[in-house]
Amino acid sequence: MDWLTNFYTTPSVGSAILFLSITIAMGIVLGRIKFGGISLGITWILFVGILLGHLGVTVEHNVLHFAKEFGLILFVYAIGLQVGPGFFASFKKGGLKLNLLAVSIVLLGCVVTYCLTLVTDVDLATMTGIYTGAITNTPGLGAAQSAFNDIHNTTTNNLAMGYAAAYPLGVVGIISSILIIRWIFRVKVDKEVVNTTEGDESAEQITILVTNAEVVSKTLGQLGEKVGRKMVVSYIRHDDGTTAIANGNSVLRNNDILVAEVRHGDKEEIVALFGEECEMAGEPLEGSDLVARRIAVTNPTMNGMRLGQLYLRSLYNINVTRVCRSGIELVANNDLQLLMGDRVSVVGTEENVEQVAEMLGNKMKRLDHPNLIPIFLGIFLGILLGSIPIKFPGLPMPVKLGLAGGPLVVAILIGRFGPFYKMVTYTTTSANLMLREVGICLFLAAVGLDAGGHFVETIVNGGYMWVLYGLAITLLPLLVVGFVARGILKIDYLTIAGMIAGSTTDPPALAYANSLSDSNQANVAYATVYPLTMFLRILTAQLLILIA
Repeated sequence: MDWLTNFYTTPSVGSAILFLSITIAMGIVLGRIKFGGISLGITWILFVGILLGHLGVTVEHNVLHFAKEFGLILFVYAIGLQVGPGFFASFKKGGLKLNLLAVSIVLLGCVVTYCLTLVTDVDLATMTGIYTGAITNTPGLGAAQSAFNDIHNTTTNNLAMGYAAAYPLGVVGIISSILIIRWIFRVKVDKEVVNTTEGDESAEQITILVTNAEVVSKTLGQLGEKVGRKMVVSYIRHDDGTTAIANGNSVLRNNDILVAEVRHGDKEEIVALFGEECEMAGEPLEGSDLVARRIAVTNPTMNGMRLGQLYLRSLYNINVTRVCRSGIELVANNDLQLLMGDRVSVVGTEENVEQVAEMLGNKMKRLDHPNLIPIFLGIFLGILLGSIPIKFPGLPMPVKLGLAGGPLVVAILIGRFGPFYKMVTYTTTSANLMLREVGICLFLAAVGLDAGGHFVETIVNGGYMWVLYGLAITLLPLLVVGFVARGILKIDYLTIAGMIAGSTTDPPALAYANSLSDSNQANVAYATVYPLTMFLRILTAQLLILIA
């Protein structure tokens, strides 16, 4: 049995992988346990790693270091690809106000962190670890560790230990801030529900009975400018029971029924223009030679093409009514870009629809094969970008985006602009999630195993105060900005709750916000501020290390 003893006690690649696997598996199991309805999720992996490290488990240093860095890169790159398409759009319309509030939360958190360093005996590097735990932002911890290693050419466990000490109450503190705002302003949640369809790009199919004399005898082309909204009429059911594909030359008659795709936010205005909403008797295409199909875009040459460039209506006499992308239904206007993996809804004759299907691809097996070139090319470019020193006046050393910031920036840019250059960035939701989960699990396990040997000793010898410091970093910025958002800007409570969850990139807080109401307000606010906040959390953690 000596071989087994040696395997467990002698650091090697095999034993490193074994302990990483055990740590991850146990952490995931424990992450399913909820306390008061709240779960720490995969952060349990970090605590299991700390426990094993405290019990004397030793892991080959080079393997541990590689797992930590590579896991972080995979995680932030997958995050970047996910948020990239909506990153710049989040600053439009009402998103600018919410993003400014979220930025204020980030900056106030940094100020509180720095002030605590001045009034306590905790160094700024350790306080940065507490800061990342207090805001429950694991990528920020990784960025801080990477920056520390670049500057000092060594590692420190204080970052991870500060993170672990502050994280549990960080989750509780974020949810508590939402509750405190509700209590202070005596909010009644049922009165906070507002219409969130304004500016909503998602599609809805409606049937309209034409009764407005102002549009009768006019063509859809003539009414196009008057509508001035995103609307696609797929086909028309005439009063005599015949059905025809709609186009710009289609003349409207009294009592025609229009089957159209519209944006949620435009529905009422469009219905009022044409007549009234109605229900169609029988099957929509019953008695006609038209069929409705959903076609998958799997032809790489279609990636990045705008619908208007394909001239599908004039060439094939079909209508594209909507495009399903990542589970969101979009109105198929001419300016909409097609991306690999899109599902396009079309209406036309069987023969014409088949021709369009052949053109777009519609071969589902192609989507099963991951597009690895954009992933590894992006990581390569991200590491190069992260290695470029950027000088700022007043700072003693140049700033680097590092192994976290560099890949994140490149992933956001590729996710947003890749289709313009015919780069296929499509990955299934499950593939992106797998990439993220594997990356963050490796990172947390490696950090925990590395820091565990000194964690208990550090906490006993004064580290327990880190918990209180973390709580201050969590609560003060959220409450200050929350009071401004509610008391001065008069933003509805559910939107504030979603903004708070997004500004801390904290899924448990979002889950709590969603439990308050069936409204989508919290989700919209979370998605609006999440991309910029994630970027800033990573960048500010590095900057705190740089000025330490």
